Amino acid sequence: MTLEIRTKRIYDPAAPADGIRVLVDRVWPRGIRKDEAMIVAWLKEIAPSTALRQWFGHRPERWKGFLHRYAQELDRDQAAVAGLRELMKKDGRVTLLFAARDMDHNNAVALAQYLRGRRI
Repeated sequence: MTLEIRTKRIYDPAAPADGIRVLVDRVWPRGIRKDEAMIVAWLKEIAPSTALRQWFGHRPERWKGFLHRYAQELDRDQAAVAGLRELMKKDGRVTLLFAARDMDHNNAVALAQYLRGRRI
C-alpha cells in the first residue's frame, strides 16, 4: 500500500480525500471545538517541543534550522513516530493538520517531509 501524506490547516473544511485526519500541534487551535474538529487523533507528543516552537516563531529565515532541529527531536522520540505510522497504515491516506497561517513553513509540513524520508 502506498501512503499518501497531506497537510492542511485545521480551519479548512474536512473532505473525504483527507483520509485519516491527525492534529499534530502541541496546543489546541483557537476557535475549533473538539467535537467539530473531525480528527482521528491529536498527537501532541509528535509536535515540536515548546522551546523549538518558540525559537522558530514561524520565521521563514529559520526554516532550515527548524527542519534540522525538529528532525532531531523526532529521531529521539521514535515511539511517537511509530504511533503515527500505525495510524497511517489504516487508510493509506493521512492529513496532518496544523493551525499556523503559513502554509509552507509549519510543523506539519516538516513532519510530512520527515515521514517521507526527506532530511536536511
